[in-house]
This record gives sequence, structure tokens and C-alpha cells, in this order.
Amino acid sequence: MLALRSLAFNIAFYANLAVWLVICLPTMLLPRRALMAVARGWARSSLWLLRVIAGTRLEVRGLANIPQGGCLVACKHQSMWETFALVPFFSDPTFILKRELMFIPFFGWYLWKADMVPVNRRGGARAMVRMTEKAAEEARDGRQIIIFPEGTRRPPGAEPAYKYGIAHLYGRLGVPCLPVALNSGLYWPRRRFIRRPGTIVVEFLPPIPAGLPRDSLVPALIEAIEPVARRLHAEGLAEIGGTIQPAPERAEAP
Repeated sequence: MLALRSLAFNIAFYANLAVWLVICLPTMLLPRRALMAVARGWARSSLWLLRVIAGTRLEVRGLANIPQGGCLVACKHQSMWETFALVPFFSDPTFILKRELMFIPFFGWYLWKADMVPVNRRGGARAMVRMTEKAAEEARDGRQIIIFPEGTRRPPGAEPAYKYGIAHLYGRLGVPCLPVALNSGLYWPRRRFIRRPGTIVVEFLPPIPAGLPRDSLVPALIEAIEPVARRLHAEGLAEIGGTIQPAPERAEAP
């Protein structure tokens, strides 16, 4: 039954994505905010399909911690889930993402239109400077800059592997940093087609104020996020019967 529900959801998810890609076409001629409104509709419809077909619900904690205006959002990254599910909770979000995604037909066009922040992970220091300047421009416009500070998806329960690039970004942007913990990888495992029923929990934690020394950011993020991530991991394991024990893995190369 789990495999059948997962198959049904995956078919519905990608069919739904195709429909929304068509719906988005007229927004290419409209202001960016029109596209972001459609993106929120796609995200909400995807969450609805996940709940109705796969039985995977969403619980959100700490919404009051989201700052008004521009901020840097530092989120755990366990699954594809958070690449769309976070969108409805922010007024004007943009993601820092790998540059290759920008060249996918249709999907990539919308990423350009949405003013996402691409990073060429093979481009060295010059690429980092371009990414930082683009992120600073978006933050000045009051947008929420979403970044996955571990650089890639990590298994639930894995040891933290934060990259120090986020500290440079934090120092340059001059905005608060919002830590986010979640347990999505237990229900939407990376590189697997299974979607487990249960409750994905995402928790927005108290923001780290702007203006602190750069070197203090990564330790502050680890101190804020990791205890909550472990608690959410334990909650998820208890809900699904404690049968999933993901082995920690080394971080993949950025």
C-alpha cells in the first residue's frame, strides 16, 4: 500500500507541476510578484496532494519568529520538500541555488523571472562575489534569502556539515538570519520514491540579529538548529514506529 500511494503521489505531483508550468507562462509578461503568487499556488497544491494521497501532513511551529522585510533564512536540507514547501510562508522569497537549474527549459525560465540567486559552484571566488552581490541586491529589496547552509541534502540524523560561505553572506547582507529546523527527510527521503505518511514538522527559530561577527554565525546556527533538528527527528521516528534509522553520511561536495 505504501508503494502504491507513493507511486500515485509522484505521478500526481509531476502532473500538477506540468499544469502549473503552463499556468505560469502569462506571468513572464507581468511583474515578478505575479509569478511568485502563482508559485505559492503550486506549493500549496503540492502540499495538498501530499496530504490527500500520501497521508503526509504539515505542522508549522514558530511562525511569529519570521522577521518582517529582508532576512537570511538558514534551513536544514534533507529533501526536495523544502525547496517548494517553504515558499508560502514568506512574503517575497528567493533561493540561493545551483546555476545549472536556471537552464532547465520552462522551469529555469521561471527561476530567472523570479530573480533567484544562482551560484556557480565551480566558479571559485569570482562566482561567490557575484552570488553575494545578487543576494545583497535582493535583500535590499526586502526579500527573504533562503539558503541551505550545509550545501546539499543531508540524511536525517546525520552530523552537521555547515559551510562557512553563509557567514560571508551574513556579513555582507546586514540582515537578521532566521534558523529553520525540520524533519522532512523521514517522510520524503532523498533519492527515493517512497513518501511516508505522518507529519512533517518545520520549526522557525528565533532570528539571529544582524551585525554580529561573521565568525560567530555558524556556531550560533549549529547551537540553534541542531538540538531542535534532533528533537524533530526523534518525534518523527516515534510517529513512524522508530523503523527508520538513517546512517549519517559525509557531506557531498558543494
